[in-house]
Amino acid sequence: MAHVVTQPCCKDAGCVSVCPVDCIHPTPAERLFRPSEMLYIDPEKCIDCGACVDECPVDAIVPPEDLTAETQSFVEINAAYYQDNPTPVPEPEPERIEVKDAPGVLRVAIVGSGPSASYLAEALLSDRLLPVEISVLERLPVPGGLVRFGVAPDHRSTKEVSAGFLRTLGRKNVDVFLGVEVGTHVTHEDLLRHHHAVVYASGTSGDRALGVPGEDLPGSVSAREFVAWYNGHPDHADRVFDLSCERAVVVGNGNVALDVARILSSDVARLVKTDIAPHALEALAASRIREVVVLGRRGPESAAFSTAELLGLTDLPGVSVTASQGFSASTALDRVREEILGRCAAATAAPGERRIHLQFLRSPVKVLGTDRVEGLRVAVGDAANGSATEDIAAGLVLRSIGFRGAPVPSVPFDEGTGTIPNRAGAVVDPATGEPVPGVYTAGWIKRGPSGVIGSNKVCSAETAASILSDFVGGRLPEPQADRQAFSEFVVAARPERIDLQGWRRIDNHEKSAGRAVGRPRVKLVDRDEMIAVALGEPVGAR
Repeated sequence: MAHVVTQPCCKDAGCVSVCPVDCIHPTPAERLFRPSEMLYIDPEKCIDCGACVDECPVDAIVPPEDLTAETQSFVEINAAYYQDNPTPVPEPEPERIEVKDAPGVLRVAIVGSGPSASYLAEALLSDRLLPVEISVLERLPVPGGLVRFGVAPDHRSTKEVSAGFLRTLGRKNVDVFLGVEVGTHVTHEDLLRHHHAVVYASGTSGDRALGVPGEDLPGSVSAREFVAWYNGHPDHADRVFDLSCERAVVVGNGNVALDVARILSSDVARLVKTDIAPHALEALAASRIREVVVLGRRGPESAAFSTAELLGLTDLPGVSVTASQGFSASTALDRVREEILGRCAAATAAPGERRIHLQFLRSPVKVLGTDRVEGLRVAVGDAANGSATEDIAAGLVLRSIGFRGAPVPSVPFDEGTGTIPNRAGAVVDPATGEPVPGVYTAGWIKRGPSGVIGSNKVCSAETAASILSDFVGGRLPEPQADRQAFSEFVVAARPERIDLQGWRRIDNHEKSAGRAVGRPRVKLVDRDEMIAVALGEPVGAR
């Protein structure tokens, strides 16, 4: 029996390169890679060598003897992919950048420290014929971006991908400046003066609005803010969410929506084993929420959540998962989802259990309430034709309908898409369509909020190829100062900047605090405390 890819698959695709029999698909060179939920092992070709197990950064691949009742369904999911896609369909080969005689040392500034930034740094450093020096700037006192502040705390194995990112940040050609914000401590122009290229890989820090009356009432919040709060993001640590109601509604049905529903519904005894922020753990322990309704505008066949996340939801202890309806599938992969949702549609909430209810064909019309949220009015049926409405009583409404990026001073920005306009990662002037010399982008701020962690690897590789092409082609302005001069400049502009050694002190502090209470770590959530620990000062000294 073959090895099996199980939840959570990060699509890093490192497993693809080590497989001796080419049995893991879709690969980054195939057309289905970008839209696929995960990677799949061909049960007919796998020889059970285990090379992929050692390579997987999130422990998502298991041998058959290690399958559990919860992961058994992934045997069917892996097999179904190959029923639907028996022959790989390749993407056109990308243009290869030949570097014969290096035109000097390429200096690149990367703004951001999450997956796209780390994958980009690794892609640039992997060309041994071209010497590269990289400056990584992160406005927060800690690195990690999406992995630290976006991945749900109960997806502990997914967070393990950060180990590889930290190895990249620790390379000798990389300087890390934490707690340094572009636009506050240094400017875009400062970065350009010291580097050939500046790459914005800063993710998305805004939300899409529902655009309905009552959306601004207290108790109506974005899922992004809620996720940042329970993950200990210092910008959101002091938020207060009223969890005294019995029902919450999550608008949207992507993976983030399921994360929020799962965290709101989980028993605290389960969450205490994770790295969830202490303030969130305390608030959730006092929560009175017994039901979470997850709304989808379209039918269940179009739900944005992955099959793996849906499976995880249905295995949540002490929680009944029900659905308003099922659907009829046309592919083998969809039939797996059809079966799961069919079971949910036939289920009823067990007495005494909390409930997550998946409702489809529901579009928000109005957030109800006078002084705070009291419910949500929705249109029933197809979003374009629905006329009947129904009211859902609720004390908390969380919108999870998509993120959008924020503009960066002096850098082009597309307000419509919430992204930086670009061509293969090279930023372009929207008025002329011409490249902006030396300015690039990667990750969600480049392409919008799509895919999982590993999806950023291909995205960042594309941007790296554009930078290398422009550098070798002599199209990048020469920096006015070197690596040492930039480091001195940042230290003068931001004396409290934190380097990688400072982050390691924070990391050790959090893990030590976690060991004392039987948790993986206890996160610091206050900026001053983070800085104090990073600089070797007593906590509370600031």
